[in-house]
Amino acid sequence: MRSETAKVTWPSRREVTITTIMVFVMVALASIFFFAADQIIRYLITLVLGIH
Repeated sequence: MRSETAKVTWPSRREVTITTIMVFVMVALASIFFFAADQIIRYLITLVLGIH
């Protein structure tokens, strides 16, 4: 088992940091996109149905 983990090429600290930041940025962008899409759909539904 130990010999197998020695063969693994582990990412550097810099690579892990950059990847982590990229994940957080993509999550934030996806959250903003889905929030905006939800608000637009909500507005259109209330407009069509005439709900106040």
